[in-house]
Amino acid sequence: MTYKTTNWKSYNQALRQRGALTVWFDHSMQWEAIPSGRRGRQQAYSDAAIQACLTLKTLLGLPLRQATGFVASLLELSGLGWFVPDFSTVSRRQKTLNVTIPYRGSKGPLHLLIDSTGIKVEGEGEWHTRKHGGPKRRVWRKIHLGIDEETLEIRAVEVTSSNVGDAPMLPDLLAQIPLDQEIATITADGAYDTRACNDAIAGRGVAAIIPPRRNARPWKPESAGARARNEILRTSKHLGRALWRNWSGYHRRSRVETKMNFVKLLGQRLMSRDFDRQVAEVQIRAAVMNRFTALGIPVTVALG
Repeated sequence: MTYKTTNWKSYNQALRQRGALTVWFDHSMQWEAIPSGRRGRQQAYSDAAIQACLTLKTLLGLPLRQATGFVASLLELSGLGWFVPDFSTVSRRQKTLNVTIPYRGSKGPLHLLIDSTGIKVEGEGEWHTRKHGGPKRRVWRKIHLGIDEETLEIRAVEVTSSNVGDAPMLPDLLAQIPLDQEIATITADGAYDTRACNDAIAGRGVAAIIPPRRNARPWKPESAGARARNEILRTSKHLGRALWRNWSGYHRRSRVETKMNFVKLLGQRLMSRDFDRQVAEVQIRAAVMNRFTALGIPVTVALG
């Protein structure tokens, strides 16, 4: 199968805009914090200001001090006249920052694609480990993503330690989707073929596209999730696993794997040292990727 991109002109312009620094600043944004009305010292900078600093830090791979200096130079060149938080303020606020992840949303029902990947926190690079062995201490974090199949935007993100499985996080990802958002399907791989996952999906009235395991057996039809999963098992055995995947549209899950590669293009490891700041760093990456996606994505058609 060969494919052709039909919107090269607009996509080329979108790729150019991804390098424009003006994309990350809005003259109408609330830079200074609004007084909370509570006793004690008030915050000087809004969450949007802190997120803007961390966005440029993550996007360019800068240390905190260099990131604040870079933001200060941009504000000076733009003539906005805003003060820049020092590096200690940005570091402290990152731990409790409520990161805003923008998204446009689908025109119709949401088709959610779910998967996970690992990203390094501590440990030598792969080449150094292969050549010299490297230290025994190698720490990873798992990033769990749910993306919109139509717009390719990240709609749900969770960060856990490496010893947490994929399936237990699906209900948490699903809980990040507003209850008034209509969801048509949820697609995931066989690791999510569990009772808890199927029950959580059925609880939202959503169709699951999850292939049963090779040695799968029917479950007792005690819940709607179990009954829906048994129907998938019967259909996949009747049609065959390959034909069932084509018929159900399971192949669309490859798009979330592509998004995982995009996550690591922003850095093969996390720069933050403690877990709360690492969560904020991953959420900042998700916001950056959604902003890039909103600028434009390629539209391809199959030629045969």
